[in-house]
Formats: sequence, structure tokens, C-alpha cells
Amino acid sequence: MSATTNRYILPIIVISQFLCTSLWFAGNAVLADITGNFPQEMNLLANLTSMVQLGFIGGTLVFAFFALSDIFSPSKVFFVCGIAAALFNLGICLDVKEVNVLLLFRFLTGFMLAGIYPVGMKIASDYFKDGLGKSLGFLVGALVFGTAFPHLLKNFTGSFAWEYVIYATSALAVLGAFLIFMLVPDGPFRVAAQQFNLVASLSGFKNASFRAAAFGYFGHMWELYTFWAFLPGMLLLYNSTHPAATINVSLFSFLIIASGGISCMVGGLLSQRFGAKRIATIALALSGLCCLLSPLFLFSSSMYLFLTFLFTWGLSGTADSPLFSSLVAKHAPEKLRGTSLTLVNCIGFAITIISIQMINLFAKEINSHYLYMLLAIGPVLGLIALTKPKK
Repeated sequence: MSATTNRYILPIIVISQFLCTSLWFAGNAVLADITGNFPQEMNLLANLTSMVQLGFIGGTLVFAFFALSDIFSPSKVFFVCGIAAALFNLGICLDVKEVNVLLLFRFLTGFMLAGIYPVGMKIASDYFKDGLGKSLGFLVGALVFGTAFPHLLKNFTGSFAWEYVIYATSALAVLGAFLIFMLVPDGPFRVAAQQFNLVASLSGFKNASFRAAAFGYFGHMWELYTFWAFLPGMLLLYNSTHPAATINVSLFSFLIIASGGISCMVGGLLSQRFGAKRIATIALALSGLCCLLSPLFLFSSSMYLFLTFLFTWGLSGTADSPLFSSLVAKHAPEKLRGTSLTLVNCIGFAITIISIQMINLFAKEINSHYLYMLLAIGPVLGLIALTKPKK
């Protein structure tokens, strides 16, 4: 492959990742419309989000067990999963009468996303062995933009039926899948594995550097997806408790989540000069501080102070994600790099389910002023792992 062709690989992967991961929060963006069909479901937000995460976990376990992204062409795996995810996403547009069917479609969508997000990182690591932090910064930034994008679609299609958001995200995912299939062959640093080796995949945890990066990532995941899932609720609550506030919930949900995509890219660039671990540690500390300070700002009488705080949280909450992934990839067993990334992702997303369900549970028991301080648990434990002296 020529140097000129190689120069276009990362933008293509980034664009495809963005297009396909727009499926992730597609259900959340139209939650208010779906809720009308299931008025008896009081926990639909938490359950809808958790089913996507649970599907993703199930998918990562299957992908890891069969080492699919290491044995087969990761570009072809990405393509198949992108098409399948788009089809399952369309399933919620059917005349669904049972909430369990709705949740099943979200589970299956999440399952197929396991062949998109970690496999996209695997493809990038096969092309960019040096400067991986920068490459993954752009790649995870695309994931963040993709996650936020359905909220923007909802804002612009407000006068149309909610199904149009689902149609659009599925169409974008199909386009992203074809871009990878047609334009991104296997990378020059790809090392194909012959069979799944669980012991080898988990052996990375014996490496102190791998372990620190993984535990830092787990602390980051405890916080991030719960913040994203409950962000529209924070904005709605502010509007309801401040009659003069007229915050556009869909638009600002998009802007705040999408701002994290910028910090992913900036963090990746900064990591080249200051080191991935240092920048990741600073970002995790800042987002943890946002959790602890949330009672001071989420209920501020100043709308501008409230929104500034949420943007700060959105920026700091994602800047560390690609850096942890690059550190995990760097210290993972070489022949099972893709499987190691997938396993760490699997554990991280399992943690998000616990966090989301915990916040949903305690929302009924704890004063909402202090609820999101619970999210600081993850960053604090992650920082302990990152700063613990190596033995």
C-alpha cells in the first residue's frame, strides 16, 4: 500500500466509526416518543440503555471467545456487523406491542456494535503502531460524535415522525460499513491469531502497565455512559425547576456529548508530547472532580453556569478514553491485541450497566442534588490504580 493511500486510511476509519456508532443512542434520542407506547414502563431509560450495553457485552464475549477480529479480516467483520446492526436498529420501527421485543432489538443492536467499536480500534492498531494514542483519539472521538448524533437528528426532525431518526441512523451505518469494506484492507501490522487463548488474553493483567490502564478505563466507564444516559434528564429537570429556562434538550444533549469528541482528539494529540498515561490521569481526575462538584452546579440559578459545567464535564469525561485504549493495546499480547481490547471493553461496558442501574435505583432514594456524586467512585478507584507504584 502506498504512503498516499495510507494517508487516507485513518479518515475513512474515523468516518465509518462515526456513521456506524450513530446507532448506539438512537433509541435514547427518541425515548420520549417510545415511552408513549409503554406508559407502564417506569424504568425505560435505564433499561433501554442497559440492553444496548448488555448486548455489546454479549457480543464482545462471543468475539473474544472466537477471536474473530484476530482470526478473520477485521474489515470484513466490521462490514458484516455494521449491516446487521443497521437492520436490528430498524426493528424498533415495527409495530411493537411488547416492551421485551423492543429491548431485544436494542440488545441485538448492541451485540453487533461489538464488531464495530473494538474492531475499529483493532483496524487502527494494525495501521498505526506508532502514535496509536493520536489515532485512537480520532477514532474514539468519532464514537462520541456518533453517540451524540441521534440527538441532533431528533432536533432537526422534530416535525417528523420519530421513526425518521431510526431510518437515518440505519442508513448511515450501512454507508459506514461499505466504506470500510471497500476502502480499508487489512493493515500492515496485522498479526493473525490461529485460535482463541483465554489465558493469553487475560495474561495482560499480569503486566502492571496493562493492569493500570485497564483499571483506569474501568473507572472512566463507571462514569461516562451513565452521564450520557441521564444528561437529557438533567436538562429537562433544569427546565422544569427554572421556569425562565428554555434549554433545547435535544440540541444541548448533542452539543455536550459531542464536545467530548473534540477532547478525545485533543487528548490524543497532547499524548504525543506529554505521554498517554499522564494526559489520561489528568482527564480522569477532572471528570471525577465534576462528579463531586455536581451539587454546586447542576442546580445553579445561572443557566450559563449550569451549561458551562456540563460542557466541562462532557469534555473531561471522554478525553482519557482513547488513551486508555492505546495503553491497553500497547501492553497487550501482540497476537491477541484485538481480543485483549475486546475483553477490556467487555468488562468496561459491564460496569456501565451496574452504574446506570444504580443511579436509576438511588434516584428514588437520594436527593437529586447529590445523586451524581456517586459517579465519582469510578474515577477515584481508577486514579488509585494509575498512581499506584509498580512492583
